[in-house]
Amino acid sequence: MQILEKILLATDFTKSNENAIESSIVMAKTFGSKIILLHVLPKDLGSEKAKLLLDRAAKSELNKLRERMNSEGVETDEPILEYGDHLDRIIYTSERIDANMILIGAGEKSKKEAVKLGTTALKIIQKSDKPVMVIQSGKYLDIKKIICPVDFSDESKRALDNAMIMARRFNAELIVLNVFDEAYDGPLTDLVEWVDHSSDLLERQKERFNLFLADFNLKDINWKKKIKRGDFAKIILKMIAKENVDLMVIGTSGRKGLSKFFIGSVTEKVIREVPCSFVTLKSENFIELKLSAQISDIEHHFNNAKQLVKDGMYKAAINEFRTCIKINELHVPSLKGIAMVYEILDDKENAEKYNQLARDVMSRIWDSKIEAEVRRFYNR
Repeated sequence: MQILEKILLATDFTKSNENAIESSIVMAKTFGSKIILLHVLPKDLGSEKAKLLLDRAAKSELNKLRERMNSEGVETDEPILEYGDHLDRIIYTSERIDANMILIGAGEKSKKEAVKLGTTALKIIQKSDKPVMVIQSGKYLDIKKIICPVDFSDESKRALDNAMIMARRFNAELIVLNVFDEAYDGPLTDLVEWVDHSSDLLERQKERFNLFLADFNLKDINWKKKIKRGDFAKIILKMIAKENVDLMVIGTSGRKGLSKFFIGSVTEKVIREVPCSFVTLKSENFIELKLSAQISDIEHHFNNAKQLVKDGMYKAAINEFRTCIKINELHVPSLKGIAMVYEILDDKENAEKYNQLARDVMSRIWDSKIEAEVRRFYNR
């Protein structure tokens, strides 16, 4: 079972890319992922000799990096060397290999610049439908605190689903943040009962926030919710700094057609200036369940189910427990496992149903053991 199967790591062999390399190894080890290395050379290198030399050097560096990852227990595929526009080749390759995620470095910036994000990284986020993980230079991926801004859209639902699994895998604290603006903020507020209206607006927003969160099971996560009023970009950047956040998971526009190139000016401002590493999601999850088609190994499916419970993927866990029961209808641990999941989901009726099934099976096993003992006694 894998929930993050393939990570495409685009590397340029610079020192600033070292953080991205180390972070990809952390992600691969945490999720059992495979890393595919990619380097892009310019299409026009002036001469065949120059092309041959650079081709040889790039392949040598890619193979060294692959050996390093393999020595750390990370699975890799054959490295990929592409020629052409850096941006286009990264996006093309991610689609061709069906990567779960593109992982890149944020790019180098001078200390005087406020903007943290390089142009190439920003364009990849804008143009790729794949989830993109951007690692800030000088900061290794040590995830203790995650922030997920939500606006109740489908994109933010997807972001929160993925942020929750990240929080579980890294045992990190999760902050779910909603920011909203006043409908009007001008000189006329002094002439009307605006304070009462503003309070009503806040209460309605809290209700929407609670309704949104009701669809997510956060019981086993160390988390807190924050609701703030004001400028989205300013508040989220301030919150990241105040809370010392290590990773932001954020949903962006994923519409088809020409609008897929647009991620929204507010979101763009945040990701340009965010001081921590972050993941952007459009129309795809970077965490997507891929179960083995193998049905003969009950231990394999049972271990899958237990991990899925830890990841909070409860429906998938129930399906894996049920696969175990199909293999062996007397598999009590799977019956108890389904009951446990329903207890987590606060479905008392189904929890009791499967606990009773487990008791019935144990009784049948016990009766058959007694019967076998009696028969053995009388057959002496």
